[in-house]
Amino acid sequence: MLTFVGLGLYDEKDITLKGLEAVRKADKVYAEFYTSPLGGRTVEKMQRVYGRRISVLERSDLEENAEAAESGGILELAKSKNVVLLCGGDSMVATTHVDLRLRAIDREIKTRLIHAPSILSAVAGLCGLQNYKFGKSATVSPPYPHGCGGVISEVPYDTLKANKERGLHTLLFLDISMSVNEALGLLETVEERRRGTVLKNKKSIIVGIARAGSEEPVVKADYLEGLKSYDFGELPHVLVVPGELHFLEKEALVKIANFPAP
Repeated sequence: MLTFVGLGLYDEKDITLKGLEAVRKADKVYAEFYTSPLGGRTVEKMQRVYGRRISVLERSDLEENAEAAESGGILELAKSKNVVLLCGGDSMVATTHVDLRLRAIDREIKTRLIHAPSILSAVAGLCGLQNYKFGKSATVSPPYPHGCGGVISEVPYDTLKANKERGLHTLLFLDISMSVNEALGLLETVEERRRGTVLKNKKSIIVGIARAGSEEPVVKADYLEGLKSYDFGELPHVLVVPGELHFLEKEALVKIANFPAP
């Protein structure tokens, strides 16, 4: 059997009791951290708290070599053993995990999901926005090489522009090595190139969140110019660009997200 166990938002204590029980009963415990940042957790801390040895998998171990018999791939082992895969956040947020589960099902391997908090469910509460008003999400990634310079993806900007036009909020995932400040710089570059006003509009509030799930997460709302220079501290970071705001959401951004009161 292959059990996907979510690790939650930030540190080794975010795992659920059900997840911890599954880890301790498993024949083999794996973890991967390329789809989600480690945050405040380390493998050493996890092994100490969970009482199990954890083998960390690379991307190729899940995407190319999962079925490899000669190297003891995770799916090959799950045919006869009770295997756990630890995943940052919720156990099924990443497409990689969905794909692995489908391949397991194709091989008649029983699968089980043990969920945990993810940034998708936590972000609304952290900044006081209403979760049913979020539109499509997007990921802001570093420029990819092309010729002499880097090419910046315009998909995140297109997504938040479309959501804004519909009055919806946008959650922008950031590359695991990227800060709010770096992400805003990339989005601003696209906006200047497109001669847009989505971010620079005087009514456009932006929210930066750092270390969600930790004892002291940072949640700061401001306009673009104010947020660009704000120090959010250590990673991981995410961005939220609100759409139309209910009066309770406006109050929440002031009281919870430290938006400058008028």
